[in-house]
Amino acid sequence: MSEPKSKIVKVLDEIGQAKCCMSQRKIMILAVFAGVYIGFGGVLTIIVTTDMTLNFGVGFTKLIAGIVFSIGLMLVVLGGAELFTGNNLLIIPCMDRKITPYHLIKNLSVVYVGNFVGSLLLVVLFVGTGIWKGNNFLVGANSLLIANDKVNQSFLEAFCRGILCNWLVCLAIWISTSAKSTIGKIFSILFPVMAFVTSGFEHSIANMFFIPLGLWLKNFSSVISAAGSPDLVNLTWGNFFYRNLLPVTLGNILGGLIFVGFLYWFVYRTKDTICGEDDAQVSEKSSINTEKTIQPIPEKIQSKIQINLQQRKERVKSKKNNTKTKVG
Repeated sequence: MSEPKSKIVKVLDEIGQAKCCMSQRKIMILAVFAGVYIGFGGVLTIIVTTDMTLNFGVGFTKLIAGIVFSIGLMLVVLGGAELFTGNNLLIIPCMDRKITPYHLIKNLSVVYVGNFVGSLLLVVLFVGTGIWKGNNFLVGANSLLIANDKVNQSFLEAFCRGILCNWLVCLAIWISTSAKSTIGKIFSILFPVMAFVTSGFEHSIANMFFIPLGLWLKNFSSVISAAGSPDLVNLTWGNFFYRNLLPVTLGNILGGLIFVGFLYWFVYRTKDTICGEDDAQVSEKSSINTEKTIQPIPEKIQSKIQINLQQRKERVKSKKNNTKTKVG
């Protein structure tokens, strides 16, 4: 079972108000959590997909990557955290005037910074584990190749991939909001996230983990050789910000804030629709409207109608009597 779409708008209004009533300290902590949680999905993706393409092919490997990566958004939604991409849906309470544009921009800015801090924190911790040395440095090599691929896209490619990515991520948030059970929320998140990862779309917060990890592993010759000595000339901090993070972030904003948040608000805003009301409410409204349109007949008009009917009856009787007398 799921909530009607107009009720999702109301729920997101309430969630948005609650988010904006939090202190910046709490928002920052939850944003750091979200950066770490999305990074957990990245760690799983790296480890699970290492060497998979040799045995299962590229397509199936990407599908598995999408399935395991979805754990990140599940942790954000079910565990409770503040994620920049999902918070683009704050445009809905903003359009309903439950929060101000200032609150929207402030929340997204603080959460973005917090997500970055959380992602870098996980990079440091993951490097400290030494797991990237596993399988003769192939785990690290996989990390390096993922990062290098992301900084070798054009600005337009990264921008468009960012749009499509957050379109799906915000759809996952939208659908999971309508789900009433935990398992319903899990499946609501799983398939959209699986779709964007398998398709190769770009998530700004995930890239805050993938690319800095690759930049760190770039310093190890054993990792580079295990990766097949790829051309790493574009794998720099400058290209990370300009060729990936900037266009992907802009695309994420357009995809989530406009294509999902604003347009769904426009379609399902409650003042233009009775969607979400049950049949009893609709029938009650229609009966009230019917009662208003059907006015009682005034007494004077009723008496005139009765007199006219009576006169017609008398005329009919007199005609019948005249007819009988003529026949007789």
